[in-house]
Amino acid sequence: MNNTNNEAIREKTQEDILKEKVQTNQDMAERLKENMANIKHKILVLSNKGGVGKSTVSVNLSCFLADKGYKVGLLDADLHGPSIVKMFGLEGRHLTGSDGLMDPLEVRKNLTAVSMASLIESPDTPLVWRGPLKGVAIKQLLAEVNWGKLDFLIIDSPPGTGDEPLSICQLIPELDGGVIVTTPQEIALTDSRKCISFLREVNIPILGIIENMSGFQCPHCGAKIDLFKAGGGEKAAQDFKVPFLGKIPLDIELVSSGDQGEPFMCNNRQGKVRTAFEQIVQSILDQLS
Repeated sequence: MNNTNNEAIREKTQEDILKEKVQTNQDMAERLKENMANIKHKILVLSNKGGVGKSTVSVNLSCFLADKGYKVGLLDADLHGPSIVKMFGLEGRHLTGSDGLMDPLEVRKNLTAVSMASLIESPDTPLVWRGPLKGVAIKQLLAEVNWGKLDFLIIDSPPGTGDEPLSICQLIPELDGGVIVTTPQEIALTDSRKCISFLREVNIPILGIIENMSGFQCPHCGAKIDLFKAGGGEKAAQDFKVPFLGKIPLDIELVSSGDQGEPFMCNNRQGKVRTAFEQIVQSILDQLS
């Protein structure tokens, strides 16, 4: 008799746990839906490999849009190698909140940001996570953050076409589109092809390709030096019939400003980098309109 009662209690407990889990998933799905409904435009920034300046593009794109008067949120979806905290000068600041929701970090007027780096105790702590756990984390960063009403949510994804970008595309099927960042080398064709195929497979519009590190101007003689060759990103856009958004030159200030936590486009600097971002942003706005 006692054994029968104990088994019934165990079964009931397992059933209750399952119901709670289902309810939790339903609640999170509802919060995700509400959050995304309050954001006009959602843009995914991606690349097929690291080291092409994807986070630099995401950060400066967000700054430029915020300075134009748009309300912008930036989500650092690179769980293993988050960098926007460093680039925005937010190191040491942690996400806070109440009632199970987190508040994004305020970067400047019209601009907030969220990163896994603001949730872990130490920047040296690695995240040793498998795919399913990463998918849950991405969902929480989208659903359990008080993003508020935004004009733009820029999502900086990790390199490649794996768990994180796939989760984002599945969780936000209404994404306005993806922006592919690449470099001028001929290998850009191969890398861009994979990102283009990925976005087409998951039915996400392609806003275009940005060719980063496109030429370096010698500070002494003023001559342009193509350190990484030239035209790879532009040729990829032509070959695959997608928009070419523009070329961003390799600029010492662009690099150092990110290291110092003061992004180039957040300080009203002038020059070819600003002109490039103006062209890129205008092209994106024209497509969204």
